[in-house]
Amino acid sequence: MEAKGLSNMLKTNLESGIHGDEDDLIKRRNAFGANTYPRKKGRSFLRFLWEAWQDLTLIILIVAAVASLVLGIKTEGLEEGWYDGASIAFAVILVIVVTAVSDYRQSLQFQNLNEEKQNIQLEVMRGGRTLKISIFDIVVGDVVPLRIGDQVPADGIFITGHSLAIDESSMTGESKIVHKDHKAPFLMSGCKVADGIGTMLVTGVGINTEWGLLMASISEDTGEETPLQVRLNGVATFIGIVGLSVAISVLAVLLGRYFTGNTKNSNGETQFVKGHTKFSEAVDGVIKIITIAVTIVVVAVPEGLPLAVTLTLAYSMRQMMADKALVRRLSACETMGSATTICSDKTGTLTLNQMTVVEAYVGRKKMNPPDDSSQLHSEVNSLLCEGVAQNSTGNVFVPKDGGDVEVSGSPTEKAILSWAVKLGMEFDVIRSQSKVLQVFPFNSEKKRGGVAVQRTDSKVHIHWKGAAEILLASCTRYIDSNGVLQPIDEDKDFFKAAINDMAASSLRCVAIAYRSYELDKVPANEENLDKWVLPEDELVLLAIVGIKDPCRSGVEDAVRVCTQAGVKVRMVTGDNLHTAKAIALECGILGSHADATEPNIIEGRVFREYSEKERESVAQKITVMGRSSPSDKLLLVQALRKGGEVVAVTGDGTNDAPALHEADIGLSMGIQGTEVAKESSDIIILDDNFASVVKVVRWGRSVYANIQKFIQFQLTVNVAALVINVVAAVSSGDVPLNAVQLLWVNLIMDTLGALALATEPPTDHLMHRSPVGRREPLITNIMWRNLLIQALYQVGVLLVLNFRGKSILNLNDESREHATDVKNTMIFNTFVLCQIFNEFNARKPDEINVFSGITKNRLFMGIIGFTFILQIILIEFAGKFMSTVRLNWELWLASVVIALVSWPLAAIGKLAPVPETPLTVYLGKPFRRWRTGQHA
Repeated sequence: MEAKGLSNMLKTNLESGIHGDEDDLIKRRNAFGANTYPRKKGRSFLRFLWEAWQDLTLIILIVAAVASLVLGIKTEGLEEGWYDGASIAFAVILVIVVTAVSDYRQSLQFQNLNEEKQNIQLEVMRGGRTLKISIFDIVVGDVVPLRIGDQVPADGIFITGHSLAIDESSMTGESKIVHKDHKAPFLMSGCKVADGIGTMLVTGVGINTEWGLLMASISEDTGEETPLQVRLNGVATFIGIVGLSVAISVLAVLLGRYFTGNTKNSNGETQFVKGHTKFSEAVDGVIKIITIAVTIVVVAVPEGLPLAVTLTLAYSMRQMMADKALVRRLSACETMGSATTICSDKTGTLTLNQMTVVEAYVGRKKMNPPDDSSQLHSEVNSLLCEGVAQNSTGNVFVPKDGGDVEVSGSPTEKAILSWAVKLGMEFDVIRSQSKVLQVFPFNSEKKRGGVAVQRTDSKVHIHWKGAAEILLASCTRYIDSNGVLQPIDEDKDFFKAAINDMAASSLRCVAIAYRSYELDKVPANEENLDKWVLPEDELVLLAIVGIKDPCRSGVEDAVRVCTQAGVKVRMVTGDNLHTAKAIALECGILGSHADATEPNIIEGRVFREYSEKERESVAQKITVMGRSSPSDKLLLVQALRKGGEVVAVTGDGTNDAPALHEADIGLSMGIQGTEVAKESSDIIILDDNFASVVKVVRWGRSVYANIQKFIQFQLTVNVAALVINVVAAVSSGDVPLNAVQLLWVNLIMDTLGALALATEPPTDHLMHRSPVGRREPLITNIMWRNLLIQALYQVGVLLVLNFRGKSILNLNDESREHATDVKNTMIFNTFVLCQIFNEFNARKPDEINVFSGITKNRLFMGIIGFTFILQIILIEFAGKFMSTVRLNWELWLASVVIALVSWPLAAIGKLAPVPETPLTVYLGKPFRRWRTGQHA
């Protein structure tokens, strides 16, 4: 036997594993390597810089900066003429660096999340004890138990197992399931266990495995674009096209004005006189006009929209990790905000998954306490202990120093093993006294698992364990507490009533049964034995146990929050209807006993038998589905989605994978979930808690809400600046806001504004709304109302300053050039301050009090303060670069007052109703066209 020879060479015991002390592990790592592989490095920061400058707008600006530099030096000399060109160049470099830093940081964060995702926790046998360790800590020589849904953690060979089937598609590319036994013993790292159980001996780890070589040669692609990013890219493209069209129109008008002699300089002289103006001066004039057109393009293109989504998603993912949710697929963050229903597992999600046997019936006798072996006949106790010990994938470890017994396995296995230990079961002794012939691993379709064992006296016993009422139907006799066989027909109603009573007390009911079998009927050769189907009829009932799995604290509140938020919670469980109903009432999923009628509460087999159309109508009413198989769960998800629901599904088993994959958002369990379930899911709930699922819904809504806040804020800036510059350019041939100033506005509004609004934490207010419709426009009527009120106010005030500013600000006595500079500086300063105060309004698009919760977001307050201080520094100390002059305190005060007026104006505006007006319908159309991203 290959495993035996290898284990001797590797100094491993095939049953108890390696010693596992620190020295042993170090020696093995030094000799054979660690179970890690060198990661292919992600893109460097220089690569991000290179990609950031290749934006069309920035290329236009770089050309404009060079032209402005040449023009300035030519007209004003080297000493003064380099300011404008250098300012544009500096602003462009700043935009490139900020974009590159943001993208680079997000890339690093994705790398960290991927490492977290690959850090699988699994069980190994070391020193006879089952330990849970990281996949990275596996060493050569380890003995690893394998169950359905596990990932093979390293290369190795088969030791023992039954019906072990491996999905090797991740390595071979063929979706063929390969059966493993002593004839085909080799197991490859990275493959998944499709069926059966077994143990393996690790022979190769890390880079010495095929999987390690493969993973070292590829790098995880983190450039995934989410639907919202695609939609916003589409919106940005659309606005960019509008801006470019406006800029070309303005360019045509300004060139027409210039060459017809209607454009005057700051001294009031005509700039172009046919036959008198030199060619070089005309070229200078044309370049200045082109710079104005470029300025309009700069202000029109909202580069910050995709950046805002990136920042929001990166921030949300980091915070969701703190809230025990690991995002595997970015788009799930957004989709979760639209979820209208959550199909949740019961065990471990709504309940604690800390199971204990609290009731037990042996024969017609209810044991009190349930683990008192003195109430049992020795023959019954012996059969029970044999059945529990052999028909289990768990393990019992008794320390030699006499410490507490350690029980491992799934929660149900642990509960039953612990109960049997208290009855006096000697796990290792029983296992050594009988030989396992065949195993039928627990199957969630049949809801049972079985084992055939040959005892030392050559008798064959077939032990079954599974759902009580299903196993009870296969029993023809039972053993009473005195060890006497009794026919079950007359007592079936008693057992059914006992099961119903336990289920009504929210206990999970498990039956333990067995039957004798003739040795000569057992297939003799190994090949036929592997194909032998264990008989399931004429069983003898040994015991029915009731397992308590208490509800998680906080689940009732979480369910209530979901209901208030318009998200219906449905329980889909393999337990019987009585248990499911009791837990659903306890959790608040069912409001009262009156609600517990069909089809609100239904069995999986009943739902399965409906036609497709009937399932669609019934699915909407289902609140609890009991005795459901994984295929029933999948049918429910499909029916709900066809009915227009956005479905989130929680699951932990391998058989849940199709439902997790089919759902809009698949949520797998991080503790009890199999690797197959995790691979099929979008988000992993690290603590298996339903309350964490609700937090994910909050974050999903927060992502969408924060993006909408930023869109409202960004478009207000763009609309106001565009209108001001276009009107001023067409009417006077000059613009009050130049390219450098608008680049600064774009920089602080795009980057700092996005950072401030994208990092708003979710509020309770979000969970008092209905889910965001799947096809709802990005820009709502409320946003249009707020945007138009703010933009109209800003445009009105700044145009008045532009055309009447000199007389209003008492600048008529100043020189024409100085008066123009003061007026334009005042316009620029007021415009920036209006945007700072508009950030407060954007925080709460549909609430009058925009200051609620402001102190909780220190980052927002810090960014507002930083922007304000930076603006003061620019006006007071960077005049040459920004083409501004210093303002006295009266003008500063006037700018602040004008900006402050926007607050009460916004509050008054929010009192107005928002009808579907022709204007909002018309304005909303282009954005509705991008709602699914197909035009992006």
